[in-house]
Amino acid sequence: MTSLRRLIDLPGVDALEYKALMKPAYAAPEGRYEFPEIDECSLAIFGITAEQAEETPRPADWDGIDQKPVALQVMAFEDAGWDVTDNKRRPLRMFGQFNQQLWLALRGVAGHLPFQAEDDEPDPWGAGMAAEAKKFRKR
Repeated sequence: MTSLRRLIDLPGVDALEYKALMKPAYAAPEGRYEFPEIDECSLAIFGITAEQAEETPRPADWDGIDQKPVALQVMAFEDAGWDVTDNKRRPLRMFGQFNQQLWLALRGVAGHLPFQAEDDEPDPWGAGMAAEAKKFRKR
């Protein structure tokens, strides 16, 4: 089983998530106009800003996933190999600042996905056994 890529692990997203915790205005749609670091982060990661993503024409067969309720998008992102939640499995506060760019990049419509190096190292022998033993002890 392959692990999900986590949005919060991308450069700058965790810092913005923390800022949104301290100042909720970061997560508001108009926050990107007040806080330029949101657009800077989006450009660095996806090559487009949220405003550019909003203005991007969608293909004729676009299903409108970027406008669906957050809970549905979270599940759809997981199906696509991405985790857009925090460590407590809640959608990121900054979700609305990055969801459109991620959908467009995932589907090859606009922008790009951030580079991820291939994991060339095989799992160490017995790595899964330790996790299984821990689960067993909890029972």
